[in-house]
Amino acid sequence: MFSLETDITKMPRNWRLKDVPVPSPSDVVSEVFASDVLTLEELRQRLSKPVWKSLAATIDRGAVVDPSIAETVALAMKTWAMEKGATHYTHWFQPLTGSTAEKHESFVTPTADGSAISQFTGRELIQGEPDASSFPSGGLRATFEARGYTAWDPTSPAFIMRHGNGATLCIPTAFASWTGEALDHKTPLLRSMVCLNEAASNALKLFGFEDFSRVESTCGVEQEYFLVDEQFFLRRTDLALTGRTLFGAKPPRGQELEDHYFGSIPDRVLTYMTDCEHQLYALGIPVKTRHNEVAPGQYEIAPIFEQSNIAADHQQLVMQILRNTARRYGLVCLMHEKPFAGINGSGKHLNWSMATDTGHNLLEPGETPHENMQFLFFCAAMIKAVDRHQDLLRACVASASNDHRLGANEAPPAIMSIFLGEQLTDIFERIVSGKGGSAKKSGLLGLGTPVLPHLPRHAGDRNRTSPFAFTGNKFEFRAVGSSQSVSFGITVLNTIAAESIRELASIIESKMKKKQSFEAALVEVLKEAWTKHARIVFNGDGYSTKWHKEAEKRGLLNLRTAVDAIDQLVGAKNVALFSSAGVLSERELEARQEVLFDQYFKTINIEAETTEWMGRTQLLPAALEYLGDLASTNIEDSRALDRTIGQVAAAADTLSDALEELSVQNQELGGDSVHEKSHHMRDNVLPAMTHVRAAADALERLIPSKLWPIPGYREMLFVK
Repeated sequence: MFSLETDITKMPRNWRLKDVPVPSPSDVVSEVFASDVLTLEELRQRLSKPVWKSLAATIDRGAVVDPSIAETVALAMKTWAMEKGATHYTHWFQPLTGSTAEKHESFVTPTADGSAISQFTGRELIQGEPDASSFPSGGLRATFEARGYTAWDPTSPAFIMRHGNGATLCIPTAFASWTGEALDHKTPLLRSMVCLNEAASNALKLFGFEDFSRVESTCGVEQEYFLVDEQFFLRRTDLALTGRTLFGAKPPRGQELEDHYFGSIPDRVLTYMTDCEHQLYALGIPVKTRHNEVAPGQYEIAPIFEQSNIAADHQQLVMQILRNTARRYGLVCLMHEKPFAGINGSGKHLNWSMATDTGHNLLEPGETPHENMQFLFFCAAMIKAVDRHQDLLRACVASASNDHRLGANEAPPAIMSIFLGEQLTDIFERIVSGKGGSAKKSGLLGLGTPVLPHLPRHAGDRNRTSPFAFTGNKFEFRAVGSSQSVSFGITVLNTIAAESIRELASIIESKMKKKQSFEAALVEVLKEAWTKHARIVFNGDGYSTKWHKEAEKRGLLNLRTAVDAIDQLVGAKNVALFSSAGVLSERELEARQEVLFDQYFKTINIEAETTEWMGRTQLLPAALEYLGDLASTNIEDSRALDRTIGQVAAAADTLSDALEELSVQNQELGGDSVHEKSHHMRDNVLPAMTHVRAAADALERLIPSKLWPIPGYREMLFVK
């Protein structure tokens, strides 16, 4: 017989946090912020004037690194790092796994006399040599072709990563193969920044704007995540192996009451957040916002804008700090896009803009956007870029895990569109019609009582259902998944923006050569861009079925699954785009497609085998044990007993049958190439997994909690 006694070993610990160090606000500002970063000012003070000028030329103007200064810079870097307690250094890079990689080397070097010295050479600073064949390469490196290189990126500052027993100097680097192809996310990002700078700088000069040296993309990345108690996590094989729950009956309460979003942050969670923030401040990461997100157990952290290369590096550090710190508090940080079915998943909203090095935001409308023709030019370029490259924007966020969000009733749909808002849409329509001016006004919003202030009211609303929304002075790319690197998304945005800016500027120049005034040429270009590409603008509900039908009428792509999107990546249009921009060669682009397919196949294959394993060894045995207990119950003529036995037996049979079908699909991989295997995973394995889950979740509602072998949603989501 089963027992209803509580098993306290399965319950979370009652955390009472004590002695958590909390720097004062003044310490954060004056001493903590960027204290573990080798800032430009710190470097300047440690280098001779000629060396500093040479290095500054690389950082500020993109000049080639002078190898002759490497020894001096390396000595300064080592001295600073050892003063900070570092004993090792590492080339910190971002392979195509989507996370970071590092190999630690000690500063300690033995000498011939049996003693030791601290040493860090210029060559060790500039170049490392990890095993390139052990990382995803999409065929660029075979197992017997192991050589690869990491190359120092001087535009992203070195920093100190601390651990429980010391510290390590981390040097941001790019990662390439022996044959020169990019094997990482940083290299194409840096290339795309060069491309964008050239296009936007030339366009700005048409407007007579010359008070700048370069144009860069800027980013602020919002990170959503879940926290679960570590005790629950350790008892969930699916969470440990796949990052998401493959089983779980929907509890009576989820997010329906809408009381978690922006609610009071639990003390344990807030203490964890504060710890994370102080570590991030020390790394110079300007985190600004923290709050509860929509789903129970879901939270968000967001920094302010930075130059996109540094923002991408910092975003990786944010994920690392969030994950590592959670364990101190008996928590586990989940960054899977959909760790729990039936409630909101997590995204990584990529806020993107363009700005000069003097601080001029090219996507700032100003007080009168209908008069700000420069802004309208760059806005039109983005409309053109997104319409032309819908497939690329969808492909750069494609993954097996993000498929659980995109197209669902909580996140931007798989259809790419732009939200401009009423005011901007009205302005473009008036330009096309020749009316001029703007009919949509901002103003003050009265709240109906004299004790409350009149609030400045924006001329347009916000739209959280749009995958690419204009939000005042930037575009918010909301389709990026919470577990993904933002670098590929930024690379795509930089590259497609540069192409459109270059093309629109070229048209203006050609019209001016025919004696047309700049103003007249610009208006014609804006009209043409809107007329051709306005189909991509949608200001309504992106979740509605009506929009799906409307998008189809407009001829917009609806790439519902990652497999559909990844298929598009190496189309002729995209190969030409990246090749001509010098961002990715055809071979590098094909390699990325191969890696994405490989990751898709392996992700679902691991999930499917975990589903079968848990179903056969945990869930089905629990059902059979309960049936045995029921059958041995000494009760006669009980409709409740007979009904329960019948329900549990039927559900157990359904689960058993579903597991058999899943086993067949798991053994049949669908082909030899990762393309074929990915299609098999999508078309056959995922449906089989869905059937197993449906049967298991039905059983969870029938079997006593004491016998159910894994923590349920009602525990994991609501224990704080």
